Amino acid sequence: MLGSVSVKIIVREILPGLILSFLVAVVSKIIAIWLPSIGAATIAILLGILLGNTFCQSSILNKGTKFSESHLLEWSIVLLGFTVTFQTISKMGINGFLFIVLQMTTTIIGVYFIGQKMAFSKTTSLLMAGGNAVCGSSAIAAIAPEIRANDEEKGQIITLVNLLGTILMLTLPFLATFLYPEQALTQSAMIGGTLQSVGQVVASASMVSGEVVKWSTLFKIMRIMMIVVVVFAFGKFADKKIPQSEETVFHGHETKKIKLPLPWYIIGFLISCLINSFITLMPQIAEYAHLISTWFEITALAAIGLRLNFKRFFAEGLRFLVYAILVGVLQVVLVVLWIFVFKI
Repeated sequence: MLGSVSVKIIVREILPGLILSFLVAVVSKIIAIWLPSIGAATIAILLGILLGNTFCQSSILNKGTKFSESHLLEWSIVLLGFTVTFQTISKMGINGFLFIVLQMTTTIIGVYFIGQKMAFSKTTSLLMAGGNAVCGSSAIAAIAPEIRANDEEKGQIITLVNLLGTILMLTLPFLATFLYPEQALTQSAMIGGTLQSVGQVVASASMVSGEVVKWSTLFKIMRIMMIVVVVFAFGKFADKKIPQSEETVFHGHETKKIKLPLPWYIIGFLISCLINSFITLMPQIAEYAHLISTWFEITALAAIGLRLNFKRFFAEGLRFLVYAILVGVLQVVLVVLWIFVFKI
């Protein structure tokens, strides 16, 4: 009885934000009929940003938009696996893999170096490096306990990474199409190899084309799969390089080393991709998977827009904003360099 009451309360708390996110997605699909070159996904996140910073700022929406942003996008990625095969992924080749590894490695080194030169703490610099190199907030949450970062540092860097990701999300499509016209794989490498979160990758790629959405998501998935290696390496680095005086108690308890598996939706993507690669499925399955995935994706992007609070971004101060800008410039320079080296 108690359990059913709890479920009802949770559902009641989630519904307002979920319904609003879905309504924004529906409106965006309708507007996209007249603005097909922009696309429903782009319209959804921009409309969400507009509403989230004006009329839709009620705290009652928070849990529902958070649910839409995280869970719907994760399921969208799982369903994406039914529309691609390992044969498709293999087209990225060894050059694609090396491109991602070097893009991540040099981003981590460069971002950490900038942070140290700007007199940020080692833990803050590491969080910024990992968040930008791997997968934004998820990577920061995984790295924080390994390097003994406190909640204040974690919150500041999550805000900063989201700010930078939003700026790049809106600018990279134009830069990618300008530098690499009619080169979908190269455009995808720039977007999927740079942006911080999956949602930002999908939203940004949607401004270019559906093909770029698919390929850029695959590049992003390659980065996310490296999270276990990054968390392990950061923990070892912190053990050797962060003096006792810089360590903080995480949540007031002794830090325990934990080995994190891949995020569940990446495992789900690999399973669905495996099924699609070796079992002949009815064409309708891929069609329905794509349809549902698209609606989940657009609803999640609407929620991401609704949750972007510009006041919170600029409250962090000029020094943090300069750090974000320098990191963004670094990432763009590096991605152009490695695309050229590996001829993506």
